[in-house]
Amino acid sequence: MLEGILIGLQTALSIQNLLVVIGGCLIGTFIGMLPGLGPMSIIAIMIPVAISMGDPSAALILLAGVYYGAIFGGSTSSILLNAPGVAGTVASSFDGYPMARQGKAGKALTIAAIASFAGGTIGAILLMIFAPMLSSVALLFHSAEYFALMIVGLSAIAAFAGQGQVVKALMMTVLGLIMATVGEGALFNMPRFTMGIMDLQSGFGFITLAMAMFALPEAIFLVLKPKNKGDDGGEIKDLRISRAEAKAIAPVIGRQSIQGFFIGVLPGAGATIASFLGYAVERNIAPKAEQDEFGKGSIKGLAAPETANNAACTGSFVPLLTLGIPGSGTTAILLGALIALNVTPGPRLMIDEPQIFWAVIMSMFIGNLVLLILNLPLIPYIAKVLAIPRNYLIPFIMFFTLMGAYIGQNNATELLLLVAFGICGIALKFANYPLPPLLIGFILGGMMEDNFSRSMQLYGGVSFIWERPMTLGLLILAAALILLPSVRARMVRKTGVS
Repeated sequence: MLEGILIGLQTALSIQNLLVVIGGCLIGTFIGMLPGLGPMSIIAIMIPVAISMGDPSAALILLAGVYYGAIFGGSTSSILLNAPGVAGTVASSFDGYPMARQGKAGKALTIAAIASFAGGTIGAILLMIFAPMLSSVALLFHSAEYFALMIVGLSAIAAFAGQGQVVKALMMTVLGLIMATVGEGALFNMPRFTMGIMDLQSGFGFITLAMAMFALPEAIFLVLKPKNKGDDGGEIKDLRISRAEAKAIAPVIGRQSIQGFFIGVLPGAGATIASFLGYAVERNIAPKAEQDEFGKGSIKGLAAPETANNAACTGSFVPLLTLGIPGSGTTAILLGALIALNVTPGPRLMIDEPQIFWAVIMSMFIGNLVLLILNLPLIPYIAKVLAIPRNYLIPFIMFFTLMGAYIGQNNATELLLLVAFGICGIALKFANYPLPPLLIGFILGGMMEDNFSRSMQLYGGVSFIWERPMTLGLLILAAALILLPSVRARMVRKTGVS
């Protein structure tokens, strides 16, 4: 391994590759800040540039830099505008945006930058240590295990339900699952629930739904809400985190770096599930007094998903490099780029072309440091987005929302759906229904159905639930995550201790 590290350092520290890392991180960060343009879009755009470089190591370093740079920067629009353009940053808006509305935008961006850096760096260390052995573990996961993993992801709804809102959260999750069924079915590849509209054959776009549920209602509420003192204008203060806050988030960052990485290793899991689970776990293990803060501007509630999604992003390179299995749409594009460069990822990549394998890992350390150096000085300027007067900010949010939805699917039907969903989102928000569970149900619903269908076909029924111990174990874990909050609440009531 030491020999591999030295080869990787030699390759990654060349002048060309250092410039490539910095360029990739810069491009990824700024694109990630724009709602609607996620890592997939920008990596697809950058592939011709990467291939034209000719050097597979430099090409993969560039694309990897763009990837984790976009994840790193994707939290900015979530925190400042409540407009998550990437599924992996949705959970960051749950506490990041309330912090921004409380005048703590600088602090929120600082926590996001530090958590992202720590998650990415610890993830890279774990990738370096565990990549060879984890490749064999990832092979043990089949469609039955992925189905159970999605159920674990859905169990996170308990974390997004406020006091007395568990039923509402459950209803919203079911609604999200129903919406995920629109389009081609997993079993028969036939259009369903499309109402004869051709544009709905591929289902509802994630970007459209995310914007409609978060950005549009927020723009309307900004119009309706009376202006508070210090809401607009003024200097952005409170950029630093105190020693007590650093002490509070340190164990969260440690736990979620490890958890996020191992979730990222599993093909099909990725940053989205990692961020939701990270948020849910930290809320469930937090003391009762801190649990109530989640969703209202908790620093732990922001640090957890930010750490987890960056660690998962690093972890997703394990199945890509060691097995040649793309774990997500983004890594599928990266796989296509590698094949175009005549590089075959798989178990022999580490042996046949160690300079590529180790150079990518070493470049991650450099990239994360570049991202931290890039982001921290810019925080005062980025946070000034909130100082824009409302009469300019609201059209700005609306413009990016509409543009993001259109770019996401490239057709005008998405704009009509956005408006329709936006009206529904506003009504649900007025009725005090939690919106995150709907999005969780929608994101995980499609993946869950696909894996359930495959498992049913393979086993001729639902016998896979008890025939595969790992599947059964994951389902028991999901049940525990659902029951834990209610058991804890009952114990608190019984003992009278908060």
